[in-house]
Amino acid sequence: MLNIIWLLLLVGSTAIAMLTGHLKEVVVSVTESANSAFKLALGLTGIMALWLGIMRIAQDSGLVDKFTNLIAPLMRFLFPSIPAGHPALGSMAMNIVANMFGLNNAATPLGIRAMTDLDTLNREKGTATDAMCMFLAINTSSLQLVPAGAIALLAAGGSSDPTVVAFPALLATTVSTIFGVLAASLLSKLRRFRLDPNRGPNDEGPA
Repeated sequence: MLNIIWLLLLVGSTAIAMLTGHLKEVVVSVTESANSAFKLALGLTGIMALWLGIMRIAQDSGLVDKFTNLIAPLMRFLFPSIPAGHPALGSMAMNIVANMFGLNNAATPLGIRAMTDLDTLNREKGTATDAMCMFLAINTSSLQLVPAGAIALLAAGGSSDPTVVAFPALLATTVSTIFGVLAASLLSKLRRFRLDPNRGPNDEGPA
């Protein structure tokens, strides 16, 4: 669907430019935008490589594992339905740690693996469990101690102080995470969002 939308935008803008006699401006704009995008991506490469390297060092040194063990009690509190020692707890913890350091590219495969692990505990395939919804809320709100992605963008854009976003990002993501956890917890208690225990795994319709 997204590809179709982009195609319509490109074809539509080109057609309108031809009809209104502004095709030259469109060509110049596309060329300048492509040049700017390349420079921005090139600038991001270095800073992202730095932070990904730091994350890899943290993983190899065992720092990430220690941090994961540190938040294990919180994970058991937020996800009481997941058995102790289940792989989903480790995958979710790694995803949360990666997001805390703003390493969204590294966090994405961990999040996918976490959802796959959570689905092994799901008796209603195709319907999200409470644990899945809670993890999605935490992953979407993305508590960030170090917003590496935002810092990289500001640095690539020539900001004189790219780390200025660190505290506002921490404050904003803390608030969003708290409200996300509360919303997921409260909504899971409402009857309309709970599965009917008497319903078979292949039945359809609301609980």
